[in-house]
Amino acid sequence: MLQELTIKNFAIISSLHLGFTDGMTALTGETGAGKSIIIDAVSLLAGARSSIEYIRQGSEKCLVEGLFDLPRQREFQVLMEELGIEVDEAGLIVQRDLNVSGKSISRVNGRIVTLANLRRIGQFLVDIQGQNDHQELMHPESHLRLLDSFGDAPFQAIKRDYQAAYQSYQTLANQVKKFKQNEQSFVQRIDMLTFQQEEIGNAELTLGEEEKLMEEREKLTNYQKIVDSLSYSYQAMTNEETSSLDAIGSASQELQTIASLDKDYETISDNVHSAYYLLQDAVSEIGRQLDLLELDEERLDLVNERLELIHQLKRKYGESIATILSYYDQISQELLDSDFSGDKLEKLENELRAKEEKLQSLAKQLRRARKEMAKKLESAIQHELKDLYMENARFEVAFKESNYTHDGFDEVEFYITTNPGEPLKPLVKVASGGEISRVMLALKTIFSKTQGLTSIVFDEVDTGVSGRVAQAIADKIYQIGKNSQALCITHLPQVAAKADHQLFIRKEIVKGRTLTKVEELTENERTEEIARMLAGTEITDLTVEHAKELLQLAKK
Repeated sequence: MLQELTIKNFAIISSLHLGFTDGMTALTGETGAGKSIIIDAVSLLAGARSSIEYIRQGSEKCLVEGLFDLPRQREFQVLMEELGIEVDEAGLIVQRDLNVSGKSISRVNGRIVTLANLRRIGQFLVDIQGQNDHQELMHPESHLRLLDSFGDAPFQAIKRDYQAAYQSYQTLANQVKKFKQNEQSFVQRIDMLTFQQEEIGNAELTLGEEEKLMEEREKLTNYQKIVDSLSYSYQAMTNEETSSLDAIGSASQELQTIASLDKDYETISDNVHSAYYLLQDAVSEIGRQLDLLELDEERLDLVNERLELIHQLKRKYGESIATILSYYDQISQELLDSDFSGDKLEKLENELRAKEEKLQSLAKQLRRARKEMAKKLESAIQHELKDLYMENARFEVAFKESNYTHDGFDEVEFYITTNPGEPLKPLVKVASGGEISRVMLALKTIFSKTQGLTSIVFDEVDTGVSGRVAQAIADKIYQIGKNSQALCITHLPQVAAKADHQLFIRKEIVKGRTLTKVEELTENERTEEIARMLAGTEITDLTVEHAKELLQLAKK
């Protein structure tokens, strides 16, 4: 239920705050006073598209805010959890802000939400029915949705099971289709990956290999320089005539003779002695390295070839051996996981057939449930139409099988006949505007009992009717108000008299600007307003008495 509505700088409304109660509330006033503007504001809270035309002339932005009772449906609670919106028993605050730049901001309990999500929330808060909304009945594609709206919890569970199966079937069907379309390109990719895997695998790369090969190549390339350096060093230290090592040995022996005479001499002697033995080891190592040295021209060629192979692989697959090996692991896994054989396609097609059989079974179950529900809806609508003075009307829900869709494989269309002896024909072809209005009102009366709708707004749905039909429409809207809050814009005195509350909307000109004012009418004021609605400009005593009579009859 809508508890409060605040509007600022919206169209010809400067500032307005309204409180609403349960039951039926009639909004009356002269044409152009701003009644529909209030409904436009409420529709924004339900997720309708905004326009900068709504902003009051001279203002930078407009604001619409509503306080609603918290819907009790489990689906609403799930939606709030999904959107991360905190709720409490105090209610739900919905706000729309629109500035002249065209930017619109929607908030629910202080949290910004997208317009799409606001619409999802709005369907639990308010249902707005205007003169043009009856056109929904004129489009057969809307009839299936209207029929399903009549469904109870078990029906909705059957429909959800079907929709889950349909989604699973569609996902697999798309996969099979994609498989067939891309099979050639998949095979080409597999061939390329197989070649790459073989090329890298045959190279038998190891981490650190490149560095070792470059070091070996450096030695092989500088073979003569190494031999010359080692030979010269060896000769310098071991030459019989000018042996550096023998000279250092002699110096060491000589220093040992004076080592005991002074600590400093002893230190010098020890250092020279140690150097002598280190040089002896170095000479031995130089000799060993000279014995090991051998120029292998073939080995140098092999090293160069190996380094060139690594260079080519780096150009193709990565900047280092580690990167190449990582890519090798990646494509090997892809090849392991990929199976584009005919066996896999056959497996997928078998799985798709199994899902289709399950989908067909659930679709038939959904159709049976729909047909049972359709019989109940037909009976309920015919009962409501009798109350709306269409006692000879017969209403029927016609079924036709179609392709699988998200809602099953049913096509549904409403058929009606309003005259005895006439065959049933499509509603869109035989019903008049007034009859369409009454069928829609019958649907809303039924849905208000079964769905627990929070608020239903009727925007001049009684246009074009009068007399006893107008009274019947008033009774139906009042009945809807017993199950859901009903807000009704009307020009009919019968409808206004039936309301539990009546709000009067009028225009004022203040300082050259037009403003909309709203006030709740007292009992006496209601009598005067209904008399005006009956008589127009000239109100007589008889008109006032008629207005009083309408109000008294409504109370009874």
